[in-house]
Amino acid sequence: MGKGIFTSGTWEEKSDEISFADFKFSVTHHYLVQDSADKEGKDEVLEDVIPQSMQDLLCMNNDFPPRAHCLVRWYGLREFVVIAPAANHDAVLSESKCNLLLSSVSIALGNTGCQVPLFVQIHHKWRRMYVGECQGHGVRTDFEMVHLRKVPNQYTHLSGLLDIFKSKIGCPLTPLPPVSIAIRFTYVLQDWQQYFWPQQPPDIDALVGGEVGGLEFGKLPFGACEDPISELHLATTWPHLTEGIIVDNDVYSDLDPIQAPHWSVRVRKADNPQCLLGDFVTEFFKICRRKESTDEILGRSTFEEEGREIADITHALSKLTEPAPVPIHKLSVSNMVHTAKKKIRKHRGVEESPLNNDVLNTILLFLFPDAASEKPLDGSSSTDSNNPLSESEEYNLYNQFKSAPSDSLTYKLALCLCMINFYHGGLKGVAHLWQEFVLEMRFRWENNFLIPGLTSGPPDLRCCLLHQKLQMLNCCIERKKARDEGRKTNTSEVYPGDTGKAGDQLGPDNLKDMDKEKGEVGKSWDSWSDSEEEFFECLSDTEELKGNGQESGKKGGPKEVASLKPEGRLHQHGKLTLLHNGEPLYIPVTQEPAPMTEDLLEEQSEVLAKLGTSAEGAHLRARMQSACLLSDMESFKAANPGCFLEDFVRWYSPRDYIEEEVVDEKGNMVLKGELSARMKIPSNMWVEAWETAKPIPARRQRRLFDDTREAEKVLHYLAVQKPADLARHLLPCVIHAAVLKVKEEENLENISSVKKIIKQIITHSSKVLHFPNPEDKKLEEIIHQITNVEAIIARARSLKAKFGTEKCEQEEEKEDLERFVSCLLEQPEVLVVGAGRGHAGKIIHKLFVNAQRHLILFKAAAVAPPEEELKRMGSPEERRHNSVSDFPPPAGRELILRTTVPRPAPYSRALPQRMYSVLTKEDFRLAGAFSSDTTFF
Repeated sequence: MGKGIFTSGTWEEKSDEISFADFKFSVTHHYLVQDSADKEGKDEVLEDVIPQSMQDLLCMNNDFPPRAHCLVRWYGLREFVVIAPAANHDAVLSESKCNLLLSSVSIALGNTGCQVPLFVQIHHKWRRMYVGECQGHGVRTDFEMVHLRKVPNQYTHLSGLLDIFKSKIGCPLTPLPPVSIAIRFTYVLQDWQQYFWPQQPPDIDALVGGEVGGLEFGKLPFGACEDPISELHLATTWPHLTEGIIVDNDVYSDLDPIQAPHWSVRVRKADNPQCLLGDFVTEFFKICRRKESTDEILGRSTFEEEGREIADITHALSKLTEPAPVPIHKLSVSNMVHTAKKKIRKHRGVEESPLNNDVLNTILLFLFPDAASEKPLDGSSSTDSNNPLSESEEYNLYNQFKSAPSDSLTYKLALCLCMINFYHGGLKGVAHLWQEFVLEMRFRWENNFLIPGLTSGPPDLRCCLLHQKLQMLNCCIERKKARDEGRKTNTSEVYPGDTGKAGDQLGPDNLKDMDKEKGEVGKSWDSWSDSEEEFFECLSDTEELKGNGQESGKKGGPKEVASLKPEGRLHQHGKLTLLHNGEPLYIPVTQEPAPMTEDLLEEQSEVLAKLGTSAEGAHLRARMQSACLLSDMESFKAANPGCFLEDFVRWYSPRDYIEEEVVDEKGNMVLKGELSARMKIPSNMWVEAWETAKPIPARRQRRLFDDTREAEKVLHYLAVQKPADLARHLLPCVIHAAVLKVKEEENLENISSVKKIIKQIITHSSKVLHFPNPEDKKLEEIIHQITNVEAIIARARSLKAKFGTEKCEQEEEKEDLERFVSCLLEQPEVLVVGAGRGHAGKIIHKLFVNAQRHLILFKAAAVAPPEEELKRMGSPEERRHNSVSDFPPPAGRELILRTTVPRPAPYSRALPQRMYSVLTKEDFRLAGAFSSDTTFF
């Protein structure tokens, strides 16, 4: 059988339940999956060949497997069946029941000719006591066991165990054939005192300077707070010894661990070590389950109080008579905070304020860096770009997780709330910061200051809803700012040239190319409503328009058109001219369609769906969808007096204007154009819209996008968010940040298994986070996976620190140690190359020596001062003479004794005999497999 196959091979088991004398048993067949080549040889069972399990008793290739069923470790079997009580609390305790079961098993094996060993579990399950039998052609092996709490002195060493083995075999031959011995001693290193765990918990008091013990705002903490490796187990093995070569009795032992030919190491991981990143994310996730609103957490709403203050009529009058304030360019965040604080303090004591001023100011300045400069930044993208990942990878992550870009305000807000929740005031701190954030948003809207850290343009539907809402607010501020400053909206710049505006589009709700490029998906269904407030200005020339506007759409004679002045022209459209009067065609200044967030889009689609399929509903739906089209037609008419629908289509949707070369009356080839078939459908929406459109330039049209109303909607939406809603919105950003952090840390360590797990986390998170309202259980799984990765990286760092991989001067030695450390992380047990003389072996030896010294000093310190004790112990030579061992007593001693002898008579067949012994602090076990000849006895 191949070396190490018990660990590297695949084990399978099949179970069933049986009843025997009204007692339920479970029968489990355990077996190592064999190669087909092995199976072919195994099927031909010869008469004189002993069963496979008997041959396995003597096989030395798989002694002491690191991971295996206890019966595999004790007897070296590759296949066996276990009969055990089905219920956990049941047990076969009486001797008569044990004998009854064993005799039944023996008869069953004899009747069936089964050569697989069969075990019965007796006594309480925790004792792991088994007795069993295996039968072959004329041979039988009995599996017996002894389990004691207190070990008799004579069995603590090899010579005593050899005596038991020989007496148990009772072989009549003299001299006995030599006994083959395999020994393993396990030493446990628990004292890592000389290697303090390098990870220090963050210093919270240092936060005000912008950092928390190396933890900056917008950065997540990482690492374990305690050593994630609790113990190191060194197994020293002597795999092939023969009786007589080695002495090991109660007086003297040759078994020195340093001399052992094989060393292998395993590490014991601390159970659920406290990991900072995992705790951070878990604590933030807990907010999702809270029910309280911001007002309930902080007391009565500050907005209510504001309203009450203003309710006084004298206030109202004085406000009316006050001169209009000059816009302040410098944002006074601290002043704002101060006023909000004052209101909060009215119904809470000063000392109760969840966040102190310094912390709050630091956070607000981190979120809104433009508040510190003399004037707000014009650009709205953030300057922070400390991102270790490439653009494309970063894009993919926020797109996959539906979070927000890692330099955006939303992302930073998520990290700040995470930190506040963990270090400052918990849920109250979160509610307080959110309240301040909402106040800041309103302040910016009212004072025309753009919100930093957001990309310009309509809301990005690939991001979380909160990010979209903030982008929407920025769009409103941009429009309001442009209007307040008396500028034309810098909206509809159409690229010059002969290309069409919207290409070949299939419905009345045509969008302009530019809007498509910006990711615009639809228009607000409110935007066409007849609300009076939505007009930019009163129309002074209404009468004039009534006369000329509609006529120009139908017949449009030159006399009527002459009185109209062109308005709202952007620039000339290449070579195109109007079909009827040959004037150059001008591209008009148009309004941009209303930007929309995903919840508004959903709302709109619901309303459109509810209109039904009736003629009236269809008409209403078309009218709602064509608000933008109508606006563009009006702008086009204003810029091009005397134009026709064909002119508009040539610019707006060129593919709907079909041109053909035809021969005219004079025989010349000329271009003749006409509208496409869909444009000629009776009562076509385009024709209907064109007829109702009046020549009004964009600046005088009703607004497609009512920024005031939309901004108020956003501000209201933000104000009513509970901390739980907020946490749900921002959790994708926090998970996104955690994955980036784990990736960044893994890059430093380069652990291949972690790379795979991170890929799995990303795939899993993409599936879970892309849908609204993911299940809590699935979110917990993601957080648990992230914590696991953090623990693995912390373990790698702990082992690297202990084995000093960074201190190695020789490159070869460093590579060996790094390979050894990575194997320790991924394998249950790692062979130490060169045993005690290899690179890793020397370091392990040194670790044990240092631990032993610490132990002696610790004991001595209890008796005398350390200096006196060291003097008393004398020089290193004297100390060695005083038998201070480099290693502690072994925590576990395992021995396997094997031989082949005839039993029960001298003329019986020579058959394998085996005894396994394990001795630990509170456990002593002997597991013997003794074979006898059932033909010649």
